[in-house]
Amino acid sequence: MWVLYVLAGLLSLVAVLYVLGNYTFWLPLSSAKLPRVVMLHQVTPHEDASGMNMPPAKFEQLLQYLVKRKATFCFVSELDQYNGKSNVFALSFDDGFMDNYQYAYPLLKKYNAKATIYLATKIEGIEKLSVDQIQEMSDSGLIEFGAHTQHHVNLLKLSDQQAFAEMQSSKQDVEILVGKCLSFAYPFGRFNEKHQQMAKEIGFKNAVSTRKKVEAYTAENQFNIPRVSTHGAMNALQMRIALAKGRYKL
Repeated sequence: MWVLYVLAGLLSLVAVLYVLGNYTFWLPLSSAKLPRVVMLHQVTPHEDASGMNMPPAKFEQLLQYLVKRKATFCFVSELDQYNGKSNVFALSFDDGFMDNYQYAYPLLKKYNAKATIYLATKIEGIEKLSVDQIQEMSDSGLIEFGAHTQHHVNLLKLSDQQAFAEMQSSKQDVEILVGKCLSFAYPFGRFNEKHQQMAKEIGFKNAVSTRKKVEAYTAENQFNIPRVSTHGAMNALQMRIALAKGRYKL
C-alpha cells in the first residue's frame, strides 16, 4: 500500500512542478499602470507556432483580448507620453519579415492597433519586407519603423567601432526609407552599457531588450526596455499571464 502512496506523492509533485514551470500566476502581479511592450517576430500560417512565430489566428486572439481590455496602443517611441496611464501596450516586431505585411498588418488595421517594426536593413536568409510595403505601412500611421542593426549581428561579438557603425547605419537606412527612426532593438537581446550609450549618442530616443519583465518607463531603463515574452502556442491563460507579468513561463 505504501508504494501507492509514494507513487501518488511523486505524481502530485510532478504536477505541481509542471504548473509552476509553465505558469507564473503565483508570482506577484504587475500594476496595470505599467506599460507592456510585446515582443513578436513572425505572423504566418505557413510555419509552426513557436517563440518566433505567432500564427494569424493566435495574433488576432491577442488583439481581441487587448481591445476587450480597452488597451491604448502606442509606438515604442511614444512610451514617455503614457507614463502613469493604465492599459498601455506597444506591440513590437523584430527583423522585418514580409509576413508582418501579409498577415499582421491587415489585423492591425482591423483593430486600429499601432505597432513598431524593427528592421535589420541588410539581413539575409529571410523573406524581407519590400520598400513599397514599408512605405505603405509607415504612411498608414499605424506602423513606425525602428532599427535592429544592418546585418542582425550580436553586438557583443563586434568591436566598439563595428557595433557603432552597425547601429548608426541601420538608423540611417530606416530614415532613408520612412523619414525617421526613433527606436532601436538589440539583436538577440545581446548588449552592454556601452551599447546603451551608443544608442543614445546615435540619436535614438529609446531601445528595447529581450528582458522578460514589466516595469515603468524611466530614464534608467530608457535604453534597456523590457518586453513581454510571447509564444505562438500560448493558450488563453498563458497569454493573460504573459501580459500581466512579462512572461508566461519560467
